Amino acid sequence: AIYTLIFALALLVARPADYAGWHALFAQGWMKFATLIFVLCLCYHAWVGVRDIFMDYVKPVGLRLVLHAAAVLLLVGYAGWAIQILWRT
Repeated sequence: AIYTLIFALALLVARPADYAGWHALFAQGWMKFATLIFVLCLCYHAWVGVRDIFMDYVKPVGLRLVLHAAAVLLLVGYAGWAIQILWRT
């Protein structure tokens, strides 16, 4: 919720209309940091939700372990991809 307010305020102030405007917005260190924290929190939230679904509905322990490992690898990959995108700007 805090990131949504920060992002909305940044949009009102910066008013990016093209690629250069969006690039300038995300080139600032504080925006990169806020977005990084948001992405990490989002990945953690997704992990907790997926983990609970697997624990509730997947009864074979081996299959659950494989699904947990796959979910963790995907979420870590997504977070790494987001970091790479953020720090390329």
